Amino acid sequence: MDADELKRLYADGHRDFTGENLSRLKLIGANLVGINLWGADLTGANLAKAKLWGANLSGANLAKANLTRANLSGAQLNHANLRGAKLQYTKLYGANLTGAIYDESTKFSRNFDPISRNMQKF
Repeated sequence: MDADELKRLYADGHRDFTGENLSRLKLIGANLVGINLWGADLTGANLAKAKLWGANLSGANLAKANLTRANLSGAQLNHANLRGAKLQYTKLYGANLTGAIYDESTKFSRNFDPISRNMQKF
């Protein structure tokens, strides 16, 4: 599936993209509020400035994804793979990050404490 198809399906009311392979898609600034990406492969995807509040990204692979300035308020990111992801200036208010995996190459905003959000370092 490419970025245009995903945006078209979303605009048509489709919200469930469980387990889809969306690796390396360019979705900069995309409006994907409330989308279900449970277990989806978003490896290397560019989601900078995307509107993803209330999205379900539980178990999603977001390794090396760019989430800079994305809005993930209220999103479910429990057990997501965030190794090497860019999360600078990302809005994570009320987001569930329990069990989300990160590593030394994951980039967080200044003063963000992954341990206090129940994340796991690997």
